[in-house]
Amino acid sequence: MSHSEQGKGAQSFDLVIIGAGPGGYIAAIRAAQLGLRVACVEKEPTLGGTCLNIGCIPSKALLDSSELYAQTRQHLPSHGIRVREVELDLAALMARKDRVVKVLTQGIAGLFKKHGIERVHGTARILGPGRVLVRNNTSERELAAERILIATGSVPAALPGLPFDGERIVSSTEALSLPRVPQKMLVIGAGAVGLELGSVWSRLGSEVLVVEFLDRILPGMDRKLADMLQKSLQRQGLRIELQTTARSAEPISNGVRVTLDQGGKTTTVDVDIVLVAVGRKPYTEGLGVEELGIERNPRGFILVDQEYQTSVKGIYAIGDVIPGPMLAHKAEEEGIAAVERMCGIASHVNYDAVPNVVYTAPELAAVGLTEEAARDRGIEVRIGTFPFLANGRARCLGETDGQVKVIADAKTDRVLGVHILGPRASDLIAEAALALEFGASAEDLARTCHAHPTLPEALREAALAVDGRPLNI
Repeated sequence: MSHSEQGKGAQSFDLVIIGAGPGGYIAAIRAAQLGLRVACVEKEPTLGGTCLNIGCIPSKALLDSSELYAQTRQHLPSHGIRVREVELDLAALMARKDRVVKVLTQGIAGLFKKHGIERVHGTARILGPGRVLVRNNTSERELAAERILIATGSVPAALPGLPFDGERIVSSTEALSLPRVPQKMLVIGAGAVGLELGSVWSRLGSEVLVVEFLDRILPGMDRKLADMLQKSLQRQGLRIELQTTARSAEPISNGVRVTLDQGGKTTTVDVDIVLVAVGRKPYTEGLGVEELGIERNPRGFILVDQEYQTSVKGIYAIGDVIPGPMLAHKAEEEGIAAVERMCGIASHVNYDAVPNVVYTAPELAAVGLTEEAARDRGIEVRIGTFPFLANGRARCLGETDGQVKVIADAKTDRVLGVHILGPRASDLIAEAALALEFGASAEDLARTCHAHPTLPEALREAALAVDGRPLNI
């Protein structure tokens, strides 16, 4: 049957969304709220995309479980709690992670039913403006749409010489479900994914070596706080080698031998598992992007205008497939903005107020400009810092590593960026994001009453320090 013959019987929608990750499913819900007839195509059996199934959610479940295990083994005695024997049940730990994922993905299915969103299972191919062909193992179906929104996300990037095999050389996907704790693990890449999953397996008993091509961990984050985090992770047992490149790998009995290059000096390491965590790339395979002539940049990201419309009229894109930080919440905001603009509602994403979090222990969170970025823009800044060592609640928790750093415009006092290394930084950054969204000054933060004793008081103190008047240090 030809595509034109299929098109005669195609079911018509106001909007067809390809991909049910955070960007896609949130866009679908917002579109339904605005009265659009929506279909969402997803090739996987469950909704939620990478984030809920093999990314954000399962990794945080493992991080929390492994942190509890480490605390029980190492830190409870300081609280006067004696535990004689602590055993790791990895199968139970993984089962809990899977239950968390299942509940949340089923929740999205329930939201689709609530809002009347049609879920279409299969792999989508855009035949042209207004036409989407969906295939699965048993059938194919054509959907007609006034608009098409691409929200297909990203996949792990591989390294030349170290191709994924899913068993010994793995991506973050397999690293979330290892059947046993590896005796030795090599993590290639000191970004958020590498450090988070390296932390998980280190806490559970693995000897973890992290290698990074650059001269620092976490490029793009505040340099000083990233250096502080590196020292903290090394105290916890992670080995971190910078300016080091993984050249090749070969299988050995029960493991992998990896050749490393550090400043021209070649060495080899034998490990059980290699986790390649060097970033992600946009996923557009089989979508028909090239055939349609949809414009992309040299790295394969789809280019869009302020309406999130691609170079082909009626086809839009959001999330990891377009330029910008590859963050679930960034995709969500873009999905909402794209749909609202389709419906004539003024909407935008303030990219300077999109937070970024690394869920290690301590956590590192940031929103807005770094000190280096502000100076690169020619902005004169004033900076205030405050250590968690001087925060009462952090003392009670026994988690005093890190500090809060507030960057303000020296002329206007407007907050330009906030960087937090410390306990619950992922939660604390929300107040900072709100401050940036509302254009707050450091004085505004400093004069906001914070409950005592709480961790957010450290943010207030750092804001006070911008003006040289912290109260508790």
